[in-house]
Amino acid sequence: MKKILLISALALATLITYGQGNDLDKGQVNYIPSRENLENRQWFQDAHFGMFIHFGISSVLGEEIGWALSGKDVNKYRENISRFDPEKFDAASIVKLAKGAGMKYITFTTRHHDSFSMFNTRYSDWSIMNTPYHKDVLKMLADECHKQGIRLFCYYSLTDFYRADYCQGNVKKGTGIKGDCNWEEYLQFMRNQLTEILTNYGPIYGIWFDGHWDQVNTLPNNRTGTQKRAWGYDKIYKLIHDLQPGCMIVNNHHLSPFPGEDYQTFERDLPGENSGAGFSADAKVSQALPLEMSDIIGHSWGYATDDTVNRSSRELIHLLVKSAGLGSNFLLNIGPTPEGEVRPAHRQRLLEIGQWMKSYGETIYGTRKSWMKPADWGVAVEKGNTVYLHILYPDKIRDQLVLDNLPFKITGASWYGSGKPVKFNPGKSSGEIILQIQGLRPDDVDQVIFLSTSAK
Repeated sequence: MKKILLISALALATLITYGQGNDLDKGQVNYIPSRENLENRQWFQDAHFGMFIHFGISSVLGEEIGWALSGKDVNKYRENISRFDPEKFDAASIVKLAKGAGMKYITFTTRHHDSFSMFNTRYSDWSIMNTPYHKDVLKMLADECHKQGIRLFCYYSLTDFYRADYCQGNVKKGTGIKGDCNWEEYLQFMRNQLTEILTNYGPIYGIWFDGHWDQVNTLPNNRTGTQKRAWGYDKIYKLIHDLQPGCMIVNNHHLSPFPGEDYQTFERDLPGENSGAGFSADAKVSQALPLEMSDIIGHSWGYATDDTVNRSSRELIHLLVKSAGLGSNFLLNIGPTPEGEVRPAHRQRLLEIGQWMKSYGETIYGTRKSWMKPADWGVAVEKGNTVYLHILYPDKIRDQLVLDNLPFKITGASWYGSGKPVKFNPGKSSGEIILQIQGLRPDDVDQVIFLSTSAK
């Protein structure tokens, strides 16, 4: 009996120490995805590469999107509505750029933490429609995506630093806000706006939530504690799936997926590594859902004047390949200027990635993670009876590459692109082969070996 009590106490202590951040929200319990939703998940896993667009009124200040309002005078911040005039925003050009980069979908910030809506909404006057621009950016982008064959996903912030009815969370709201917190009223506001997005803009393939963490207690060790308030995901998720059954839900809560979520995303972290932004310590990688990681080209998500672009196309291609090696998509962000233009450096990076994808896209699209974990030299991905070995760090290989624990038989090996054969022979143990590799080029972004396989 004492042993049982001790075990129970330890289990309780573990729960208290490492809360799951979903003690009040259980998601959409008993959710059964529709056939269309399951098909969209399959498509999503095949796509592997998408564009994130962080764009809003904070670009006028040249400060990070959403966060520019935290702790600042809300009335002063509101003055920017008369200055925000993105007259050079060209939805057709942006969608074309995404396609040119090899991207298959776009995720756009419809409303960030500063509550500014980038679409025509009945439920707030704090929107793009009350700027000098007075055009529905989401509508233009949706029309172009549908026209050019790119799938549209919508980012939507749960956290709100602007509205009075949003109750103070972990991060400071704006100052000078008049009115009282009314949590139920705020949740209804979100459901109203989500209904607009899902009924006025054609097919929306995903809703990308962010800000769950603002209403979750943070423990001294920076791990996730218990919730302060419930978001009512049971109602929100059901609403979305009822309005558009094929629409996939993802929540950037940095936790394991809740029922009703259709894929799992990792902010600036490769799934399972927690080595980028460090937000994923409490996020167990799902083995059942599609995966995605998001990242930035420079230092900020939105347009920031002090952001110097310092990530090369080589590094970004490596992130794309590494994501694929983990069975994950790569959502790469751009932050347009206050005028609505894509920054030249961002455009250049995307076009360079697009050139690479023209040659190597076959080794990314439609692939799944392989039998092997990522190695110090690179990753392996599988597609049907084919394995692609992506050699990202050739200095880690000395003439031979040993592959072990193979669950299939290798029937042929060659260099992708040239078709030049790669010699190989069986290793000492069953399921092991040794590839004879000479002449690796140290400056190449990636070198790929094509393996043909058959059942053992």
